[in-house]
Amino acid sequence: MPAYKYEALTEAGRNTSGLIEADNPRAARSALRARALVPLSVEPVTAQPTAENRGSFFRRRVFNTTGRAVWTRQLAGLVSSGLPLERALSVLAEEAESPRQHELIAQLKAEVNAGSPFARALAQAPREFDNVYCAVVAAGEQSGALGPVLDRLADDLEERQELRGKLIGAMAYPIIVALISMGIVLFLTSYVVPQVAQVFTKSKQTLPLLTVFMLGVSSFVRNWGWLAAIVLAAGFALFRMALRGEAFRQSFDAAWLRLPLIGRLARGYNAARFAGTLAMLAGAGVPILKALQAAAETLSNAAMRQDALDTVVLVREGAPLGSALSDKKRYPGLLAMFARLGEQTGQLPQMLDRAARQLSSEVQRRAMTLATLLEPLLIVFMGGIVLVIVLSVMLPIIQMNSWVK
Repeated sequence: MPAYKYEALTEAGRNTSGLIEADNPRAARSALRARALVPLSVEPVTAQPTAENRGSFFRRRVFNTTGRAVWTRQLAGLVSSGLPLERALSVLAEEAESPRQHELIAQLKAEVNAGSPFARALAQAPREFDNVYCAVVAAGEQSGALGPVLDRLADDLEERQELRGKLIGAMAYPIIVALISMGIVLFLTSYVVPQVAQVFTKSKQTLPLLTVFMLGVSSFVRNWGWLAAIVLAAGFALFRMALRGEAFRQSFDAAWLRLPLIGRLARGYNAARFAGTLAMLAGAGVPILKALQAAAETLSNAAMRQDALDTVVLVREGAPLGSALSDKKRYPGLLAMFARLGEQTGQLPQMLDRAARQLSSEVQRRAMTLATLLEPLLIVFMGGIVLVIVLSVMLPIIQMNSWVK
């Protein structure tokens, strides 16, 4: 049954709006009048790509990452229990947490009721459901196993969110320590040092070299700090603009992968994401070339994404997946080994999933190791800077005491 978006007046003369299901606009108006509402406008809800679906920079998404995984899990449970898809969408629309979620699900239901495949309906909201999501759903519809496929998709979304959360959690403490320490240093150099050193400069005595240097730094921060902040902000903006160029982005991402610790972490994270997405798509029955293309587009590192696209070309020309991946040195050898074993045993999705899990575990271990190393190093480094500032203030005091004696 189609859905209609309405605006109406209540008996008290207040405006109200919402969604209503009816066979046609006339039936929708009759249903509103039966609710003691005076209809002002009744428009059919369609899932065409509106400006809202395409999205603006300032508009939030209907589903965040966690919300999308939960919604997918709920839909998988309803469909697997034997409930028709349109009925499952109706249930989820009634249980929606916000009006925007209710409207989005109603749009999906309207498209499905109109005879559109579910994957095509999802594709009309690209901000909420990416190409990989739609490809997996399409494979589930074609194979007649939409429920299990949605369940596997929910597993993948949850595992990806869990990995990202662990990485953010591991790096949160060092970043907070660094920011607080920088704030303390700026406060000391811009306010405390000038106040204390002013006493010594009036005495017209020769100050220690360290104190003179710190006074110079303090003077620069107070007089030119705003200009330095503007230059840094402008440089960051120019850098972000340069990253939009494909050639510069690939060069930068390739250099990033060559860094000693962070580079290996980024390479492992992207490889785990690539392997996990490819395993999910291949397990859902998506053709390998289409699965490789979709998995490549999920990578955040442009250099590794280009290597994955080159792999698509090699596989299209007849090369085995394991051999094609082994030619790309940015990808860990573990991934190529498991891909080769999967092709030999006919269990490619299972082997790719095992590779993704091992790579994810390795990324988590490296992230925890890096965080463990950074915490004491940051504390010692910032403590050393504070010690230098304190010494620059204390040395003139010690010098004055020696003159008094």
